[in-house]
Parts: sequence; C-alpha cells; structure tokens
Amino acid sequence: MKLLDLLHRWGGGLLGLILAVLGLSGAILVHKEEWIGLPHAADARVTDPAQLGQLADRLLAGASGGESIVFASDRFGLVQLRDGAGGLYATQTGEAVARWSRQWERPELWLFDLHHHLFTGEAGETVIGVAGLAAMIFVVTGAILWWRTRRTFRFRLWPARMTGPAIRMQHRDLGIIAAPVLFLIALTGTMMIFRPVAGAVLAPLSSSSAIEADLKAPRFSAGPLAPDLDWQAIVVAAHRAYPDAQLRIVAVPKKSGDPVTIRMKRAAEWLPNGRTMLWFDPASGALLSSRDALKMQSGTQAFNMAYPIHAGKVGGIAYRLLLTVTGLALALLGAFSTWSFWFRRR
Repeated sequence: MKLLDLLHRWGGGLLGLILAVLGLSGAILVHKEEWIGLPHAADARVTDPAQLGQLADRLLAGASGGESIVFASDRFGLVQLRDGAGGLYATQTGEAVARWSRQWERPELWLFDLHHHLFTGEAGETVIGVAGLAAMIFVVTGAILWWRTRRTFRFRLWPARMTGPAIRMQHRDLGIIAAPVLFLIALTGTMMIFRPVAGAVLAPLSSSSAIEADLKAPRFSAGPLAPDLDWQAIVVAAHRAYPDAQLRIVAVPKKSGDPVTIRMKRAAEWLPNGRTMLWFDPASGALLSSRDALKMQSGTQAFNMAYPIHAGKVGGIAYRLLLTVTGLALALLGAFSTWSFWFRRR
C-alpha cells in the first residue's frame, strides 16, 4: 500500500498540472456553442438541400483547395469556413459575421488547440494521451487508497485549511465523488488518441483491423478541381443518397487526384459531425463512393460514440453540466496535487 501511495503521489505531482489544464479547458469547451455569442449564432438550422447547396456555392466560389465548410447545427446557427489557419463565421445565407487569420483571434479555436494538442501538435496530443492513461490509473489507485480512510469522508469542495493533511483529505474525498465520470472522460479521450486502447476496449465487439478498415478512407483517382464545380448539385446528390441525414462538412481536396469529401450525420448517429461519408469527383461532381455509418461494424459504431460522450455532445444540458462539474473537479485535483507536491513543505 505504501508503494501504491508513492506512485500515486509522484504521478500526480508530475502530471497534475496537465490534468488541471485539460479539466479547466474541457469544462469551458463543453459550452462553446453558447458563449461564442456572435450575431445569428442562435438561428435555427436550415434543412433545405437547395438552400444549403446555394450556401456552398457562395462560400466555395473560387476555392483553390483545402477549404472546408462546417454547417450550422441545432445548437449553433452559424456556418464556419476553414481555410488553413484562417477562416470565417457566416450566416446560413452566406454573409460573413466574423473573420480571423490565425487561431489566436478566436478563443474557441486556441482553447480547442490547448485541450487537444497543448499548442504543440502531435507531440502534445501524445502527452495528453499519456495523461489520460495516467488519469485512469489515478482513479483506480485513488479509490483503493481512499477505502482505508472512508470513515472520515466529508464532502469538501475546498480544503478546510491550506495544510498538507487538509489538502490530502480534500483530494481524496473530492476525487472519490468525481471518480466514475473522471474515468469515463479519461477512457474516451484516450481511446481517441491511442487506437490500441480503443481496440482493447472494443475487442469484444469488433477486431482492431475491422475498426481500422471501417475508418480508413478509400483511395480514388479523381480529376483536378474544376473552377466552376457545381457545389449545389453535389449537396443535393448527397441528400438524395441519405435523405434522413444532416449535411455537416464539405471539404475541398488539398491536392489534385483527391476527392471532394462530404460528411453527414444520420438520425441515429451520436457523433456531431457524423461518420456517414460521400466522395465526389472534383472535376465532374460525380459521386464516386459512399459509406453508411450505420452499416459499420458494431465496434466502429461504439468507437464513434467516444467523442460525443467525452465532449458532451449527447445527453443535453444535464450531462454537459455534469461534465462541467467533473472538469472543474479535475482542475482542482490536478492543481492541488502539483502545488502540494512541489511547493508545500512536508
């Protein structure tokens, strides 16, 4: 038990600050759609394929490659046009309401980068994955260590005193309350970063190779991007293929030979941008292939649920508030772990 306590304290001291940053940024991002606060952000989502096609025609006029449109959702009434590091928010009729040339001009963009990459790209994502694995171990070891002191349990949001024993008591008691949801958040986040973790969790449903095959985009030999491509016809064709689905993303190929990619969300999908895919020839606009997310392997469909569970994209306001409280609890646990381990005299 002493070794377990030692490992738990050292792990918290080394990774506590990262977990605090992830908890705080995640608690803020859960409500991103509500606090962006731009004009027309509360507009109702347009569902008419012809109108959506006209919007795509307007925003992608003169596209040279690499642009993408994220269409309005039920929680956010603006359309986002992405073009490299820059982009804009527009109404669903195509009028721009906000522009940026780098992510630092929009708080939701740099917060997302902080939460997903720690501002350091793939290296930061790997560090976050390691922190997620450690968080699951902290939950398990913390529950074991708490059991010895369960009779002294009290609900404490803040330490009674800023002393070592008081901080440790608050840490144990707050941690055991947040443990179930913390474990779920850490598990789903780690599954998205480290596919072997997802494969191990979902092995009873589908093999790792089957999941990878479902998620891998097919290769096409498509033509170059036509300067006068009929985006409206592509959008209408996508809706004709999946009449019950929401149009979520239209992505222009970055290089010649790649297809136009459409992402749609069918009614039964949890993933906010869906995993139902269609690929079109950028030269002619012809449909090359499509993939129905509801016909994927059961393990792949379960994997597609990891992000909406992790980010509060299902369950409504009640679940988002639960994630908010849990994220703030993680921020407190991580911050106090770091401070008491490195700066508080024993």
